[in-house]
Amino acid sequence: MGIIYGVPLANILHHDWQETFIYLGYIGLILIIFEGGLTTRLDLLRNNFVLSLLGAATGVIVPIVFSYLLLFLGFGYGAVETFIIGAALSATSLGTTFAVIAGNVESVDLSQTRVGAVLVSAAVMDDVTGLVMLSVIHDLGLLSDGGNVNLGWLIGRPIVASAAMAILTPVLSKWLFAPLFRKYIEARFARYDHLSNIILMILVLSAFLSIAAYTGTSVLFGAFLAGSFLTYLPSKHPEGPFVVLSREEGEREKDKSPTFVHTFECYLIDALNYVLAPLFFASIGFAVPFLSLWTGEAIWKGVVFTLMMLLGKVLVGSWIVIWEVFHPSQEVQKGQSSGSDSEKQESKSGNKSFMGKVKPALEPALLLGMAMVARGEIGLLIVEIGYNNTSYVSEAGFITAIWAILLNTIIGPVAVGMLVKYRGTKIGEGAWGLVPASGPAEDRRQAEEAGQAAQDRV
Repeated sequence: MGIIYGVPLANILHHDWQETFIYLGYIGLILIIFEGGLTTRLDLLRNNFVLSLLGAATGVIVPIVFSYLLLFLGFGYGAVETFIIGAALSATSLGTTFAVIAGNVESVDLSQTRVGAVLVSAAVMDDVTGLVMLSVIHDLGLLSDGGNVNLGWLIGRPIVASAAMAILTPVLSKWLFAPLFRKYIEARFARYDHLSNIILMILVLSAFLSIAAYTGTSVLFGAFLAGSFLTYLPSKHPEGPFVVLSREEGEREKDKSPTFVHTFECYLIDALNYVLAPLFFASIGFAVPFLSLWTGEAIWKGVVFTLMMLLGKVLVGSWIVIWEVFHPSQEVQKGQSSGSDSEKQESKSGNKSFMGKVKPALEPALLLGMAMVARGEIGLLIVEIGYNNTSYVSEAGFITAIWAILLNTIIGPVAVGMLVKYRGTKIGEGAWGLVPASGPAEDRRQAEEAGQAAQDRV
């Protein structure tokens, strides 16, 4: 719809309206990622950090290497031009990633799975890396014009800022903000339910966005950290105001409060799903030079490059297979509830064959790889700045990059949706699937379910 109504095709909307929709869509992108931070399992992120780091590194390095193999050696593009295009295709669309997770929650809640935790971590790391390269590319135009740019500061600032925020946020949350909140503020919050929650959410999100923008890192990374910060604040003991089994309980009980996720669902989810998120994806369409794409050379080069970039991100999923071969874990063996008696016996004995280790990891690996494929807003932004602000990117290279970004942003989410639809239940029940949440709320839920089951038996 963005392509049809915007500049690329019919140009029905006035320019000011398109700019307004772009700004509203960016707010939608921030809220998508903020929601992702609120719903992400921090324990799963921590337990799968090394695997996520390997996947993120693969997702950045392989597309750039493939770009040099095809564009520089094959098509004869310039070395700097190839780097800019490869950098654009190394980014993962964080907004699309969280939209995919939220859109398939009825089949399997990917945010509660091991593979989902790896996906979120790797996508966040790729996004931060993409924004660092975006800063570098933005100032390449100054270098080409003979400007005085401190490359060390230019490259180092967003890296240091991102690392500092990633380290200081959990440290300060655990040792400073969470104790203060639980001791002096939490009990008062229960009196006002959603009102106090939404005020704190606005203040925390605004603070993290401001810190991220001022220090030079990605505001999207700041939005994710803001959501994660809020999930850690409330106390976890059973009598805590935020330990509730449902939103209704938090609203009904005087000494209880709905969680921040409940408040997001109450106040923001409808506006996000029906207005802001569609405007964000439409704003991507505003930036696609649709008519320039349809020449014979542009099509075949774009399709070939698309396939290379598709493979470059799908290979991220291979780390799950490698992990299972060299680090078979108890979770893997527990996750295999189906299969023949001989396979179960083999799993219990710990003497699994190579294929026995690889087979349960194939579908989660494919899910992870395809979920990383979408480039979306970050890729478009990088290649547009390279084309408009520097003299390195040619029109032919720009069109080739647009083809790859556009097709990958369509193919990735569609493939994930189909995979979750037809194989989501199996993935959720497998070794890389759903991991039961631990904590007082979960203990209460299990106790109530056990009591209800006992009553049913009686």
